[in-house]
Amino acid sequence: MEKDRNHNEEFYRVARYLIVGGWNTLFGIGVYALLYALLHDRVHYLILMIPANILAVTNAYFCYKIFVFKSRGNYVREYLRYYAVYGGMIVFVFVLMYVLVSIFNLHPVLAQCVCSVVSICCSYISNKKLIFTGGSAFHIQKIVNDE
Repeated sequence: MEKDRNHNEEFYRVARYLIVGGWNTLFGIGVYALLYALLHDRVHYLILMIPANILAVTNAYFCYKIFVFKSRGNYVREYLRYYAVYGGMIVFVFVLMYVLVSIFNLHPVLAQCVCSVVSICCSYISNKKLIFTGGSAFHIQKIVNDE
């Protein structure tokens, strides 16, 4: 009985994650597309990713915290942890964006869509295991050591 309840909870968490992830993807691409449309003739497309990512990651953090993981952890601590985990991903996405636009000649907004798909694939486990644990740094270290 307990196993079924845990299975159902995880199923609904994944469903909420996919819905919120869809929203976050649209939000992030929309912010970047808007900034690109307004500023591409004055600001380099990679520089436009900085404010777009700050807004998108902040939006994603609150959506995941409230609607998906329903975390009661400290907002500041979780937000900083969220940014620390996503920092590596953001660097990778910047490099990928550069390669897609400069080498493969994709339009920057289309390249941003590809980058979004890549980051979605990595984010659920990071969110579940490292950010919204409600635990301490020891808990995070234990998870990293266990995998």
